[in-house]
Amino acid sequence: MGSRALSQGLIEIGERIRKRRQELRWPQEKLAEMADVSLNTVSRVEGGQSDMSIEVFKRLAQALGMSASELLGDVEFLEGDGQVQRLLYRVRHLKRGDKEVVLRTVDALIDAIHCREE
Repeated sequence: MGSRALSQGLIEIGERIRKRRQELRWPQEKLAEMADVSLNTVSRVEGGQSDMSIEVFKRLAQALGMSASELLGDVEFLEGDGQVQRLLYRVRHLKRGDKEVVLRTVDALIDAIHCREE
């Protein structure tokens, strides 16, 4: 690392990446493959030892199913119905396949409610 001081922001982003990867139960190799980056890049980013290009940032966020705001730690619940916001937050953090099941189910429920109201 040399004399270069680690940026606290990079460390926090790296920690969020590691945490999400672990939630998905992926080894670093799987994340590297899914994001089309090197294993060394994943390791250094997770350790806060390396900054990354916007393209690498985007690839990691997409592979992990996270928004740029989530990865940056800028996620705040929007004003309004807190219950809906909490639900959206939880859905965003599901595995990709599980997320699709939840979204299809919610769509079907909403359609059924609209049909009943007509």
